[in-house]
Amino acid sequence: MNTQSTAHTSRYFIGIMSGTSLDGVDAALVAYTGDDIQQINQAFVPYPAAVKQTLLDLHHSATNELHAAAVIANTLAALYATAVQKVLQQSGLPASAITAIGCHGQTIRHCPDLPDGQAYTLQIGNHARLAELTQIAVIGDFRSRDIAAGGQGAPLVPAFHQAVFASPTKNRAIINIGGIANISWLPVDGQVTGFDSGPGNMLLDQWTQQHTGQAYDANGDWSASGQVNSTLLQAMLAEPYLAQTAPKSTGRDLFNQHWLAQHLQAINDRPENIARTLLELTAISIADAIRRFCPDIKEAYVCGGGAHNGLLMHRLSALIDCTIEPTDTLGVDIDWVEAVAFAWLAQRCVDGLSGNLPAVTGAQGPRILGAIYPA
Repeated sequence: MNTQSTAHTSRYFIGIMSGTSLDGVDAALVAYTGDDIQQINQAFVPYPAAVKQTLLDLHHSATNELHAAAVIANTLAALYATAVQKVLQQSGLPASAITAIGCHGQTIRHCPDLPDGQAYTLQIGNHARLAELTQIAVIGDFRSRDIAAGGQGAPLVPAFHQAVFASPTKNRAIINIGGIANISWLPVDGQVTGFDSGPGNMLLDQWTQQHTGQAYDANGDWSASGQVNSTLLQAMLAEPYLAQTAPKSTGRDLFNQHWLAQHLQAINDRPENIARTLLELTAISIADAIRRFCPDIKEAYVCGGGAHNGLLMHRLSALIDCTIEPTDTLGVDIDWVEAVAFAWLAQRCVDGLSGNLPAVTGAQGPRILGAIYPA
């Protein structure tokens, strides 16, 4: 991987990502030497069931939610610190060797489209406590400055994708399929765009948990046992968000259990057929977005948990007219792209460099992203 860095000696950053899938904490240790980025190692810390449920509950207004958010933010800081300690132990590096931690935090609200300067996004995690627990500087709250500048605050990873994945000769798309799916369009002319295309694994994961007790549909095997319900699929594909043009971003504020329940009110079908239809929704919404916004595409690279779903990858290959490969072939493991991205964003903040792409988020201009909590 190559990207711009102002340093010519090795510096180490740790990126922490906990996304909308709510499965746990990804932490990646990255070394910067001149223009080279190298992922050294990584660690995963799963969320206990009670933590996941509390975070799900916080996506909706409730009594005493401020207290609940503050308490779970402290718990998240401890989980983040555990992931950091695992990475340091694996690498043999002391905390003093790390320049900074870039911590995304856990999104519980994302409302970038409110009118009259009321837009906001909220990622919790108590970065001050994380700095205290690790004795490493922490950079967090990456999204708020972009929103303050009139942007969506998301997605932020296209800037990183451009830095490490862009080709000078082939138009590429990077498809990240986490809870939400997002696409970065990297044309050779450098006019990068990016946006959330719609649901990724989130709806299927919820449905799978509800009906099988499993956290996700491994390899798409359960979905593969069902058939697409065309009536349900067409109703879900009529969701206005899917037809919007970029800049746009979304999350559990829209695509949640209530959204799915509304669509299922008039549907009486087997659970595995609903699962198959949800997988098809993800595949088609991604493919439609590629066709609309990624002209003359030559290559697509997939990352995120959805890249492990064999049926989903099969459907994307059938629907998108280009070669599709995992980001592993470009040097970044499919499971760690976003954690590495937040290490990159931390480095940008430390060096006083912008981390957003206004063409992607809609912000009024480039901005240095993140708030710094010194060690």
